[in-house]
Amino acid sequence: MSTTANISPTGTRERVLIFDTTLRDGEQCPGATMTFDEKLAVAELLDTMGVDIIEAGFPIASNGDFEAVSEIARRTKRATIAGLARAIPADIARAGEAVRHAKRGRIHTFVSTSPIHLAHQMRKSQDEVLEIILKTVAQARDLVEDVEWSAMDATRTPIDYLCRTVEAAIKAGATTINLPDTVGYATPAEYREMFRAVRERVPNADKAIFSVHCHNDLGLAIANSLAGIEGGARQVECTVNGIGERAGNAALEEIVMAIRTRADVMPYETGIESQMLTRASKLVSHATNFPVQFNKAIVGRNAFAHESGIHQDGMLKNAETYEIMTPASVGLTKTSLVMGKHSGRAAFRSKLEDLGLHLSDNQFQDAFERFKALADRKKHVYDEDIEALVDENLATAQDRIRLVSLSVIAGTRGPQRATLRIQDEAGSRIEEADGNGPVDAVFNAIRALVPHEAQLDLYDVHAVTGGTDAQAEVTVRLRDGDRSITARGADPDTLVASAKAYLSALNKLSAQAVRLHAQHAAAE
Repeated sequence: MSTTANISPTGTRERVLIFDTTLRDGEQCPGATMTFDEKLAVAELLDTMGVDIIEAGFPIASNGDFEAVSEIARRTKRATIAGLARAIPADIARAGEAVRHAKRGRIHTFVSTSPIHLAHQMRKSQDEVLEIILKTVAQARDLVEDVEWSAMDATRTPIDYLCRTVEAAIKAGATTINLPDTVGYATPAEYREMFRAVRERVPNADKAIFSVHCHNDLGLAIANSLAGIEGGARQVECTVNGIGERAGNAALEEIVMAIRTRADVMPYETGIESQMLTRASKLVSHATNFPVQFNKAIVGRNAFAHESGIHQDGMLKNAETYEIMTPASVGLTKTSLVMGKHSGRAAFRSKLEDLGLHLSDNQFQDAFERFKALADRKKHVYDEDIEALVDENLATAQDRIRLVSLSVIAGTRGPQRATLRIQDEAGSRIEEADGNGPVDAVFNAIRALVPHEAQLDLYDVHAVTGGTDAQAEVTVRLRDGDRSITARGADPDTLVASAKAYLSALNKLSAQAVRLHAQHAAAE
C-alpha cells in the first residue's frame, strides 16, 4: 500500500492518517463552491501542513472537477491524492485518469449497503451489491495500487451483511475500508463496537486500514470519530472548519487538537503541523465564503477569548487555569500594527510570508495596490485586514462584473438613494435606485444594472477588526432555483463591502451557469 499507518518512532503512539475531504465533501455544502484557483490554493496548504490524503474532488461530476483533481495530482508534493467514484465503471475510469499524475494516487469508490438505501436508492438485492463491489473494486485496483472502498450508510447496515461487504472489498483489492456514519446517526459506543466487530469477524481485515467518516447531524461527529479510532480505525476523514453536507463533517482541526491535547488518554499522533490550523481555517472560510462561527472550537474568534472576571483573574495568574492549549499551538498570533501607508513592497511581502500567504507576481501587485489604498483610508492596518484584503483579491480575480464607484444618500429624512457604476464586457454603466434603506437601494441599483431572478437568502455584516475605522466584511448568499452561492466583500465602507459581496455572488452564479451549460452540451 502507498499509505500506511505505522507505529511512531517512539514505539508508543500509533499514527492516525488524516484524510481531508474539504475539496469534495466540504464543497458539497450548499453555496460553498470554490473556483479552480481556490481549490489549488487549499490543496497546496493542506499538503504543506501534513495532510496524508487529500480527496481532491469527484472527477465524473464535471469537467471542472476532473481538471481540478488532475492539476492537484500534478502539483502535490507529499500527500496521496484521491478521486471519488461511485461503483460505476465510467466513474472509476474517470477517477483513475484524474489521479494518474499523482506521486501517490487513490481511487475512492463507494456503494450503499443499508436496507433503506438498497430498497429505495440502489433498488438492488444484497447479493447484487456484493457482485458490484467485487467488480468495481477490482477495476479500481487494476488502475491504481491504493483503493479505498466505502460502505455508504454503514451505521444503519446489519452487522452480518456489513461484514460480508467488507470481506468482498478486501478480497477484490481494497487497501482502505471506510465505514461512514453517512447520516450522523450513530452514538460513540455503537460506532466503536461496529469497528471492533467488523475487524474481528472479517478474514484478512488486518490487510486493510480502517477509516472513519462522520457527519455531524446530532453533533457527534468528533466523538464518533474518536470512538472509531478506539475501535481500530487508523484513518480519519474530515474537513477544515467541519464544512460539508447538512450539518457538516468532523472538523479536521478538532480531531488533530483533541488527539494532541489529550495524549494522556489517546496513544495516537497525526502528522499535521498544528500551527497552520488557523491559516487553513481562514483560507477555507474565504474560499467557500462560509464564516466561522465565533464560538467554534479551536479556530473560532472566541476560542481563546476570556470575558468572565473569574476567568480573566485565573488567566492573569496562570494561563493553564482556563486554556488547555496555547493560541500559538494552532497558529493564532497577536494582532500586529506594523503596517501603514508608508510601508513598501518589501515590508508588505515580508508580512504576507509571516501570515503564510504566497502570491504570484501579478497577485502580489494587485494586493499591494489594494493595501496602499486601504492604508490611505485606515490609520492602522492589522493582520486581519491584510488577510481579508488578499482573500477577497483571490476570490474576485476572475470576476466579470466589477464595482467602479458607489455613492449613497441616507438618513432619517430620506430618500435612501444609491448611485452605482459597474464595469463589465459591455463597458462602464451607471444606475440610480431608491430603496427601503441604503443597502436595499444599493442592491436595487445592482438589480437594475444586472437583471436576475436570484433571491437574497442571507445578508450578514461583521467587523474584521476593532475600531470605528475597521473594515466591514459582508456575506451575501443568493439562491437561483436549486443553485445557491455565497460570497463576501470587504471594505471600510459597509455599503461598498455590501455591493462587492452582492456582485461577487452574481459573478459566481454566472460562472456556475456557464459551467453547467458546457457540461450539458458535452453530455449531448
